[in-house]
Amino acid sequence: MPDRYKTVLLFGMPGVGKGTQGKILGHIPGFFHLACGEVFRSLDVNSELGRQVMQYSSRGELVPDALTIDMWRNNVHAQTVLSLFKPKDDLLILDGIPRNVAQATAMDSHLDVLKVVHLVCSDQDAMVHRMRRRALKENRLDDADEKVVRHRFAVYEQETRPVLDHYDPSIVAEIDAVGSPAEVLQHVLEVLVPIQNTHFHNPLVS
Repeated sequence: MPDRYKTVLLFGMPGVGKGTQGKILGHIPGFFHLACGEVFRSLDVNSELGRQVMQYSSRGELVPDALTIDMWRNNVHAQTVLSLFKPKDDLLILDGIPRNVAQATAMDSHLDVLKVVHLVCSDQDAMVHRMRRRALKENRLDDADEKVVRHRFAVYEQETRPVLDHYDPSIVAEIDAVGSPAEVLQHVLEVLVPIQNTHFHNPLVS
């Protein structure tokens, strides 16, 4: 079995800001961000795979585990072949996967999860407003309908939140997601920089 990817999971309810933080981190050398949602949205909706995914995402439901993990594995492999992701140099930052305990269990053979960054926001109405605003800006139809958004929250509580219990509590870091992206990023980096320094050699540091 190949070495497992040294990984940090960005975790939290839909709309909490995982994607925003992941994108910022992905521009910092030594971090490689991969968002499962972006992989899905990049699919050709006219292809058989794209139609299968849209059947679920348009209803706010989770895509089946086997399909999700296969897509993820293929994408990571492609990023590695293209040298966009260098597992020996980069800390893998995942958001949107694993989305349930079955996925987390299936991915244990691929991931060495060093930290789970749990972004927390107690104001669900604020999350709905954020997601609908994002839907208009980015033409994300799955987030435009408030009923679909609230159904996604219910699915998260039932199926995704239990993933936290799959990992040792000592590696879970809870971070308040309320605040500017820069403020939240500051707290995220306080957690992640020591991990990066411990597990990866920085050629700029003697």
